[in-house]
Amino acid sequence: MNSLDAFAEQKLAALEAGALRRRLTTTGRGPDSAATRGGRAMVSFSCNDYLGLSQHPRVIAAAQAAVAAHGAGAGGSRLVTGNHAILGELETRLAAHKGKEAAMVFGSGYLANLGITPALAGSGDLVLLDDLSHACMWAGARLSGARVLTFRHNDMDDLRSVLAANRAGHGRALLLTERIFSMDGDRAPMDDILSIARDFDAWTLVDDAHGLGVIEDGPRAPLEMGTLSKSLGSYGGYLCASRAVIDLLTSRARSFIYTTGLPPASAAAALEALVILEEEPDRCARPLALARRFTARLGLPEAESAVVPVLVGEAQQALDLSAQLEAEGFLVVAIRPPTVPAGTARLRVAFSAAHSESQVDALSEAVARLTAG
Repeated sequence: MNSLDAFAEQKLAALEAGALRRRLTTTGRGPDSAATRGGRAMVSFSCNDYLGLSQHPRVIAAAQAAVAAHGAGAGGSRLVTGNHAILGELETRLAAHKGKEAAMVFGSGYLANLGITPALAGSGDLVLLDDLSHACMWAGARLSGARVLTFRHNDMDDLRSVLAANRAGHGRALLLTERIFSMDGDRAPMDDILSIARDFDAWTLVDDAHGLGVIEDGPRAPLEMGTLSKSLGSYGGYLCASRAVIDLLTSRARSFIYTTGLPPASAAAALEALVILEEEPDRCARPLALARRFTARLGLPEAESAVVPVLVGEAQQALDLSAQLEAEGFLVVAIRPPTVPAGTARLRVAFSAAHSESQVDALSEAVARLTAG
């Protein structure tokens, strides 16, 4: 065995021993949160399609029409091949939705966060993150070359303390957080965060990947980014900000400049989904209502978003519980370190407007029975 394969085998064995090895499982998706695995029909509570729009006939039709009219791919970077009209329309609508002057669409939410922070901060600057921020926010912060510090999760006293102790020694400062945290489903105190940021002349970037269309109340940050792949049921990422900031990132965000533009079908699907999102407030309210139905039935803390964690503890325990639920027809993913801290492995239950009350009740009964005692 060569040294590369030996290295891989050694690492795989260690992951296996800790119940941390990841494997891909072929899974089909359909309307009404349907899923299939190994020929078995299941109900998925693992998908971030919070509004069920990936399966909406209007969204599918918009994607099909875009492929027929414009082809499957974008052909290259938007700065090389030219800017597609659908992307311009999508950016205009996203900016209006967020109350901003302009928007920029990236190839994914991960690419957005890889590009935004390094375009605005560098050597001699400060980037401060909530310590539960998503991995892509961490990656962008480290790529920037700025000094990277953290504050305790949603702890405003700690945030103020860290800024008071470190802000004066740096040029620019960025403060990174999520509106809805992806693994715990809790909300950031945006009023307090923005107030503290203003006190220290820090620019706030909020990741709204899990809030768009579901939890959007409260103030806007100067930098509002998110994804097109969750509530909008498509694929891609975006930043909404002032016209000056978006114009600057057009020349500085490397993950925008040096990558192929979003395919026309993805842009058209997201655009139609955004129209539906704005037309149907009852659809947007449904995921939180169902999540709260679930937490009430299980005696868990009241859900703050469409994401509810069921804490288990060790990785193997979470895998076992997920497998037991799968055997009963429920697809609920087990989340393990390093995605979450050691000892906090969990089931991550994601609720969608496409779920029925009976599906939610059946899942809650199964979880209660399997975790009893």
